[in-house]
Amino acid sequence: MYETDTFNDASILIPAFRDRWKMMETNSACAIMKSVCPDEWADIVYVLQTFALAPSTWLRRGGNRGMVPKILDGMLQSRGWIETRIDLETQGILINKGGSERARLEPIHQEGYLVDNFKGRVVVDVEWNAKDGNIDRDLSAYRAWHEAGVISAAVLITQDREPLKALAERIWAEYQQTLSEGERDPRLPIDLNTSTTTNFEKVQLRVRRGVMGTCPLLVVAACHATWNGEPYTRA
Repeated sequence: MYETDTFNDASILIPAFRDRWKMMETNSACAIMKSVCPDEWADIVYVLQTFALAPSTWLRRGGNRGMVPKILDGMLQSRGWIETRIDLETQGILINKGGSERARLEPIHQEGYLVDNFKGRVVVDVEWNAKDGNIDRDLSAYRAWHEAGVISAAVLITQDREPLKALAERIWAEYQQTLSEGERDPRLPIDLNTSTTTNFEKVQLRVRRGVMGTCPLLVVAACHATWNGEPYTRA
């Protein structure tokens, strides 16, 4: 695994878009996607350019996934990305010295899982507030799919947890000041205190162990700069 930073090349990603996200990359993922998967890369750049973290959707109860991943998935799916399960099947074929086939071994079927978005040869998962065990599943699957020749690269979108937690607390406190004393509730509407959910730091730790092998991976994390700068308003 080689940690690279081709996202800092202005010919690959315009700095104005890049600076709105925290990023980590292995094996020149951005350069590879721009070169061999240009349509898929254009879609990803569209998301980085267009999406902004809005408090009214971010700080809103929404089950395990919430509104943010639904919005990100929707932006990709409107451009032809599809939620897809990727299975692998491997079969050994025995060949005699002369080149004739002697036998075929029983196929080995590996059941995959539903990735959030798949198009061409690129996978994009949005792991916003899921259990951190999802990261291990995702990264091991990306490596297997890449080694099998199914994908050229993978993208994982998540959040930079601690800075966003501080931002959320500030936005929420400012919103409380607009309410009457009887309406105020200092508790955030979503739980940002747990450390067992997916976030940028947890992905970094796993990737730097070398679990990706040669698979090009781009990790994109929403951070303070992804915020649209607006206050919280009740939907």
